Amino acid sequence: MSISQDVAGHIPYLRRFGRALVGDREGGDSCVMAMLEALVANPQQAATAADLRVALYRLLLDVWAAAPATAHGEPLEGSLGAQRRLEAVSLRPRIAFLLHALEGFEPAQVGVILGVTETEAIELMNDANAEIADQIATDVLIIEDEPLIAHDLRSIVEELGHRVCGMARTHREAVTAIGEAKPGLILADIQLADGSSGLEAVNEILGTLSTPVIFITAYPERFLTGAPPEPAFLVTKPFSVESLKAVISQALFFDRRSRPRDA
Repeated sequence: MSISQDVAGHIPYLRRFGRALVGDREGGDSCVMAMLEALVANPQQAATAADLRVALYRLLLDVWAAAPATAHGEPLEGSLGAQRRLEAVSLRPRIAFLLHALEGFEPAQVGVILGVTETEAIELMNDANAEIADQIATDVLIIEDEPLIAHDLRSIVEELGHRVCGMARTHREAVTAIGEAKPGLILADIQLADGSSGLEAVNEILGTLSTPVIFITAYPERFLTGAPPEPAFLVTKPFSVESLKAVISQALFFDRRSRPRDA
């Protein structure tokens, strides 16, 4: 198999990581495209790598860090550029946590990608756990047609200190729920019980409400092709508690409008 074929299999997951890293679909995909262009210019970066997947994620972070700014959104914490953001105390733990919890890298691999030791990588992940525990609570709408999965989602959301303000199984129920509550976060399955699309339901909701959305699907590669409509934040079924925590944390981290829930 050629290097281009090897790399192609990783692109959907690089997009998922890039979007979670940057905070939106367009910015994340732009980073992945820039990474691929860098790889075409210097294919030896992949050809000589001991672990191609590790090398690709490291290159993606290098390209993102070298850019003057992310494609969308304001610099965080008064930063003037992406390199400053990468070095921000609050962001490096989140990146380490995303690499481990969302992408499944072992701590030693996380260390290689970030250019730190395995011990330092573990410390960064522990810091992220502490930040997540202190994260501002918000109301969450869950759009999921499978009762057991919906129950698991509710348990995880409440464990993180958030409050579930509604549960919906269909497009109609989801839109109705928005009339009764204004969630600070939406968790949505892509395929719903009545055959409708969670993407369509959320797009209708976002016509009247601005809030971060995390989609959940068993087939992420189908929705990470670069062709809209696509989610910015996506978790793969079956999901782990850690992966969902990582993406919830990142979605709320980037959302300037998330608000504390009412007491």
